[in-house]
Amino acid sequence: MIKNGHHATNDEAGSGMPGASTCSPEKRKRGVVRLWCDGCYDMVHYGHSNQLRQAKGMGEYLIVGVHTDAEISKHKGPPVFTQEERYKMVRAIKWVDEIVEDAPYVTTVETLDKYNCDYCVHGDDITLTVDGKDTYEEVKREGRYKECRRTQGVSTTDLVGRMLLMTKTHHSNMDNPDYLQHTDNFGKGPKGHSPWTGVSQFLQTSQKIIQFASGKEPQPGDTIIYVAGAFDLFHIGHVDFLEMVYKQAERPYVIVGLHFDQEVNRYKGKNYPIMNIHERTLSVLACRYVSEVVIGAPYAVGKDLLDHFKVDLVCHGKTEVFPDKDESDPYAEAKKRGIFRTIDSRNYLTTDDIVQRIIANRLQYEARNQKKEAKEMAVIEAMKRREQQVEEGGAAAQATH
Repeated sequence: MIKNGHHATNDEAGSGMPGASTCSPEKRKRGVVRLWCDGCYDMVHYGHSNQLRQAKGMGEYLIVGVHTDAEISKHKGPPVFTQEERYKMVRAIKWVDEIVEDAPYVTTVETLDKYNCDYCVHGDDITLTVDGKDTYEEVKREGRYKECRRTQGVSTTDLVGRMLLMTKTHHSNMDNPDYLQHTDNFGKGPKGHSPWTGVSQFLQTSQKIIQFASGKEPQPGDTIIYVAGAFDLFHIGHVDFLEMVYKQAERPYVIVGLHFDQEVNRYKGKNYPIMNIHERTLSVLACRYVSEVVIGAPYAVGKDLLDHFKVDLVCHGKTEVFPDKDESDPYAEAKKRGIFRTIDSRNYLTTDDIVQRIIANRLQYEARNQKKEAKEMAVIEAMKRREQQVEEGGAAAQATH
């Protein structure tokens, strides 16, 4: 396993199997706080990564439980990605020390004790079982629950809606009637609007980038490797590619050049990119194989860029290389220097493939998210009723005195 972009041995990280996370009493006495997060982690995005970053900040060792396809289908509906894909995506997030496969959907004190975890950490939204119960009710009651802030501007629901649009402005025009129609289908019901499912516009800040960035400069002896692309809807195909790139050197320092939205739309067309440049920056920075990101990198990997970053190796996957505006090869300079390498990750999943998965199962995902919204609204109404009963009880007590 790699911690924050650097290798750790399997002994340090744990194997992810039951019992592997047990730590010695001596280590526990030294005050190592072990934390547990769990979830579906379907279509892993920077919102998930930010939750795990915040959780890691509350302790020293973070274990993440990931639910199976069967469990997710039972409580929510079919996931977009398979459990094997989701396991690998979560392992690639640099704040994760260990993952537990086939994690139970309802988090219990027994689960925390099994993996020697002090606390469970979750966002300030709510996760409900198939019958509408809070999955964290028990650990909250026992004082073993900590909360972090939900990341505004993104949700799996929102991303699914974006993928069903055929417009170039879906990420910059939140008032677009087509976009609003899809958010109506995916995140709103006729009887109300859940604050947990809703999405507000993502606002990038320099502080957020700093929180995600490693801040580590290349050191003497590091091999500086440069890759470039859209890295849109950051997925398991990207992870497998970056992992293979990372393995090209003994001491790799991987720099990812991200193209601006307009550039991506020029060579990809359709409604791409699905995520804007700011969202893609955070998604890539969260990957443990990445050391640095160039925001708005030039499409042609030219002399100035190679010299500025002192690049030793330039890599590209097996995907098509689109020519530059003048029809030239964007990797011509790297090939001339003999530092260009084609990487075969053996994973040929593309963003297009993911979009096709969504479109093929559109009705299922619409039904899933409408059901989720209905459950959340029922909980909100119940909370309001309880508050009203408490207020009425207090008023009645005052009246008797």
